[in-house]
Amino acid sequence: MESIIYTETLRGGAMASLALRRGLALRITAEGAGANLSALFFNADHPLERYNMPDTLKAQCTAFLSAGKTLHSDMGRVLCSLTAESCGWHDTLCGILDARRLAEKFGARTYQEARNDWRRNGRDNFLVELAKHGLGKRDLHANVNFFSKVVADESGNLSFVPDHAKAGDFVELRAEMDILVVLSNTPHPLAPAGEWDPPAVTLTVRAVPAPGPDDSCRVSRPENGRAFANTESYVALETA
Repeated sequence: MESIIYTETLRGGAMASLALRRGLALRITAEGAGANLSALFFNADHPLERYNMPDTLKAQCTAFLSAGKTLHSDMGRVLCSLTAESCGWHDTLCGILDARRLAEKFGARTYQEARNDWRRNGRDNFLVELAKHGLGKRDLHANVNFFSKVVADESGNLSFVPDHAKAGDFVELRAEMDILVVLSNTPHPLAPAGEWDPPAVTLTVRAVPAPGPDDSCRVSRPENGRAFANTESYVALETA
C-alpha cells in the first residue's frame, strides 16, 4: 500500500503553499463539479527560477496541459511533470481572478461582513501565500488553472467551458526538482457570474519513483528530454 505523506482539503476560497522535494508527487482531487485550482510554481531553493508558460507551451506544441506534459522553468529545466490526470485539459492562458472581477461576477463580501465565508480572489490569495516565502507582487507570473478548459473560436476569442471537471477528477504532479507550489482555490477568471460556491479540492502528497529513461513525460518531446537532462545536471551539482 502506498504511503501518503501529507493530505489537506482546501475549501472554496482557501489558499495554500507546499514545498515539494524531488521524488514527491502531489495529487489534486476535485471534490465537486466545476472546480478550479490556480497554481504558481517556483524552484524552492532559488525562486528566481519559476514556471515559464511560453516555453512550456511552445516546447510541447500545445496551448493546454494534459497527462504526459511537463512544466518548464525559465532556465530550460523541468519543474514538475503531469504524470496522470482525468479530465484532459488544464488552462494555461487566462490568469487569475482579481478583486474587481470577483465583485462583478459574485458580489463582494468582506471578512467583517461574513467572517470565514467572505469571498477571496486568486490574486490576493497568491500575494498572501507568496509573502510567507519572502516573495511579492513582482513574483506573480503566468499560472495554471487546473480542471478548467478554455477554447478559442476562429477569431481568437476565448470561451470558458462550464463544469469541465467532474467530482473525483484529479491531476498528479511529480516534482522533478525541489519546488514551491502556491495554490488558490478560487473561480476561473472567465467563469460565468452566479452563486459563489467554489468546490473543495483535496491535496495528497506521496513518494514516487524517479523517472527512468523511457518515462512518458521525458520521451513525449525532444525538448522535454533536453529539459530533463538539464534538470538532472542541476540536481546533481546542487546535491554534490
